Amino acid sequence: MKRLLVIGLLGLAMPAAAAGAGDVQLGYHLFGQYCVACHGVAGSGIAPGRRRLAPSLQGVGALAADFYLRTGYMPLQHVGMQPHRKRVFFDENQLQGLIAYVASLGPGPKVPKPHPERGNLSEGLHLFTENCAGCHQVVAEGGYVTGALPPPLKEATPTQIAEAIRIGPYVMPHFSTKALSPSQVNSIVRYVEYAKHPDDRGGWAIGHVGPIPEGLVTWFLGMTVLVGLCIVLGRRLRHG
Repeated sequence: MKRLLVIGLLGLAMPAAAAGAGDVQLGYHLFGQYCVACHGVAGSGIAPGRRRLAPSLQGVGALAADFYLRTGYMPLQHVGMQPHRKRVFFDENQLQGLIAYVASLGPGPKVPKPHPERGNLSEGLHLFTENCAGCHQVVAEGGYVTGALPPPLKEATPTQIAEAIRIGPYVMPHFSTKALSPSQVNSIVRYVEYAKHPDDRGGWAIGHVGPIPEGLVTWFLGMTVLVGLCIVLGRRLRHG
């Protein structure tokens, strides 16, 4: 009985103009199966009392749906947990249907099309260092912040990087076009793409995990050499 009631409510909530669209129709049924329990009928969100379980999806457009679904961030196992990149749950046809359905819930941004080849690498390094490195590290290897684990960006596509900048997933701040212009986003994307395969001339990269591990390795190597020299010199002095 409850299932019939939910299906009936979803039918009422489905945009009339989208009823005959194949992809949206598929997305509507998938949304009812996998998403409605948290995001509510027609993506309105669920708020028992004053506590919202999941945000409204009305007006988020195709951009947010594309990011969260194609990274495997959604669907979540438990509401409130940090989403992590995992195997994508849906096939391409289902993805397109869900994205189209969420986009039909209200006017919202489209999926961006970044052009990293038009970006400036040095500008991208500067912008990433200023806005992103505090959490993701300057080499985009991920890090630690209070209450969250900023992920490494090795698997992020150019489109997903541009989407994350605009959305601000989980605890990440979002950046409007006033804060970061499309050309600046192109530069950031170009830098992140470069950071996936950096030019390591000049030394051992140690996995690009940052200056603290690099400093520790240098310290331990230096101490080993010093201890070895002390032992050799001590033996020579005793037998001299």
